[in-house]
Amino acid sequence: MTQSLSRRVVAITGALGNLGETLAEMAAAQGANLVLIDQAQMTMPCSHNRLVLSGVDLASISDCEEVAQQINRYFGRLDALINVAGGYAWEPLLGGALQAWDRLYTLNLRTALNASKALLPLLLQSPAGRIVNIGASMAAKAGLGMAAYAASKSSVLRLTEGLAEELKDMGITVNAVLPSILDTPQNRAAMPDAEHQRWVTPAQLAAVILFLISEQASAVTGTGIPVLGRT
Repeated sequence: MTQSLSRRVVAITGALGNLGETLAEMAAAQGANLVLIDQAQMTMPCSHNRLVLSGVDLASISDCEEVAQQINRYFGRLDALINVAGGYAWEPLLGGALQAWDRLYTLNLRTALNASKALLPLLLQSPAGRIVNIGASMAAKAGLGMAAYAASKSSVLRLTEGLAEELKDMGITVNAVLPSILDTPQNRAAMPDAEHQRWVTPAQLAAVILFLISEQASAVTGTGIPVLGRT
């Protein structure tokens, strides 16, 4: 595999999830230095090309600002931020809990908002800064019980578009990927009778994300790219 991300510093939130782990593995194979961020505890050690930050509450702007300081002390730079951290819930409005709306807003939008705001000063120092957010295909149209989730992911797309406009003359691109169902153990367990081979694999989605943080994607910004597999 070509070392297309050689010496670039890439931060990944939600690094312990299925997509986060796949992204980290594939980015490292392309030569990237990694900043792995998660609220849960990670057992892997830091190394010369990997900074591991556990116990980070991305809903807290002060935690995100501390992350920025640690990245600056460890690597002295940041070239890309991939906002993977997020969550999902099926919650109808009739008989459902209104708290689900606040929770999904926090998990999906506020985490990406806080991380982007806190890490922007570092990204602005990069000659080719990149931000990629994880939206969802459902941002375009919600299904039954999906209003809260779809609204939060639609907000991620609006953040992407607005931030791209704000930063387009500052050397930073901002894009989102809009996947359909990901082929993960959790989704297979929840939908055992589905046609899993039609879903998007984490590696397929990661390949699109890594393209967006590459030099080859320097002319792409403000987009929400559907990654739908064959669903």
